[in-house]
Amino acid sequence: MGIGSCSSSINHGHIAFSNLSSFSSSSATHRRHYNPNYPSKFIHIFPREVAGFAQIPLRITGCQSMNSFSSSLPLSFGDSESIETEGSREEVVPKLFPAPLSISPLLLEKLVYDALVWSSLNGLVVGDKAVKKSGTIPGVGMVHAPFSLLPSALRESYWKQACDLTPIFNELVDRVSLDGEFLQNSLSRTKKVDAFTSRLLDIHSKMMEINKKEVIRLGLHRSDYMVDAETNLLLQIELNTISSSFPGLSCLVSNLHRYLLNQHGKELGLDSNSVPGNAAVRQFAEALAKAWTEYDNERAVVMFVGQPEERNMYDQHWLSFLLKEIHSVNTIRKTLSEIDAEGELLLDGSLAIGGQIVAVVYFRAGYSPNDYPSESEWDARLMIEQSTTIKCPSITYHLVGTKKIQQELAKPMVLERFLEAEEVAKLRKCFAGLWSLDDSEITKHAIERPELFVLKPQREGGGNNIYGDDLKEMLLKLQQEKIEEQAAYILMQRIFPTSSLSYLIREGISHENQAISELGIYGAYLRNNDKVIMNEQCGYLMRTKVSSSNEGGVAAGFAVLDSIYLT
Repeated sequence: MGIGSCSSSINHGHIAFSNLSSFSSSSATHRRHYNPNYPSKFIHIFPREVAGFAQIPLRITGCQSMNSFSSSLPLSFGDSESIETEGSREEVVPKLFPAPLSISPLLLEKLVYDALVWSSLNGLVVGDKAVKKSGTIPGVGMVHAPFSLLPSALRESYWKQACDLTPIFNELVDRVSLDGEFLQNSLSRTKKVDAFTSRLLDIHSKMMEINKKEVIRLGLHRSDYMVDAETNLLLQIELNTISSSFPGLSCLVSNLHRYLLNQHGKELGLDSNSVPGNAAVRQFAEALAKAWTEYDNERAVVMFVGQPEERNMYDQHWLSFLLKEIHSVNTIRKTLSEIDAEGELLLDGSLAIGGQIVAVVYFRAGYSPNDYPSESEWDARLMIEQSTTIKCPSITYHLVGTKKIQQELAKPMVLERFLEAEEVAKLRKCFAGLWSLDDSEITKHAIERPELFVLKPQREGGGNNIYGDDLKEMLLKLQQEKIEEQAAYILMQRIFPTSSLSYLIREGISHENQAISELGIYGAYLRNNDKVIMNEQCGYLMRTKVSSSNEGGVAAGFAVLDSIYLT
């Protein structure tokens, strides 16, 4: 999807102000974002195995390294050495859990100014919504992307766990995608009441009818997590299998934070080496290039499918730039309507756009009903699926990422259909409670205690989830008036984080707020028949938002980009 939405956020404090090792509900700058009575009652009522928790201890095997390499690029994505400056390498002893650190107004002003200059010089930008053409013409109406002034702390054990889970989730998506009957059956009731999901399933059914097989399968995913403050467990929010955004800008924010700590780390008591390298955009480019190679046509291109107006275009342009600069792969950019108008299926099944053969289709649109305003867009999606081009994602990978499939996989003995016992144990350790509205006991409890739950429709992109009194009213309405429409939603355990004081920068202005964050781990998976060519963790995305906000999408206006400080 384009931008993830969050139930609450990850359990950690801003590095400059909070102490993760000893939570204090009375701290003015670092406080729990929950009522302690809620989660304990929740877990008491719903045993761990019912709520989606594992009984088997987690074995952490470590995080795959994110290697970077030099090139002629002006920026080194994922290379912390490239942003150090003369005189900035003096050893700094980091304050692992500072509580609370006061930043003087003079230092704050300097940090903000330096950050804004760096962002402008290094392409940490988006289109300005106040400028009409900023979403269609590159270079017009650019403004810095919203970002957190300093990185947010995360315990290294959580980081390693999230990294360790990525290849397993990658493999799970692939295996589930091959079980067409499972996808159709699991989504059959949802199809009757959700028009968007129905159209996706119709395309999938047509591919099954003609026995269309995706020999080469490419997935660029992102799994989003929070740490629950009551249980201290890393819990998954969702797994995104289409349009996993910000691989480009997330790398830049990591570089920005290392730059600021190199410049001001002594004053802050922080060490830039504690901000892990982030090579997401390089590794995504590598995965697309490897898929292009597997297609085996030197004249073919990689096609980016974008929205007609895309203010986050620069995140995507970083990826296409690296494909050309490093891998000598040409790219084109089209909307779904343009593909319908200009595309054709050749006799051998190839997809051609304006006479150019397309080796790989990379979707940065198509995840929302808004992306299909007419039949033209649906015709384009069908044509792509019918072709031999490598889809990122295919219709099957797209369906695996739906909320309903996430809920189905959390049921007892379902993961066991696709994974070995050791892998199942690791995944279940990070599952939050997920339920169908068919569960009358859970639904009743959600009506009585709506603050403990999130109601999720089958939508991506942020701003769609339902909370609190709105959740209660919707459940009552569904029970009384629209029973059949219950299949369009799932219930999820609400995760309660710890908030801390942060500086969030939007439109050049620093906003001091209590904030919470969400960790996303990127993954790349490429397979040709029985050969797995790539199955890797590929960097990360950190998003931080005001603690009073339910949703967490950056492009949707709820959050800012961030990086992590390992402790």
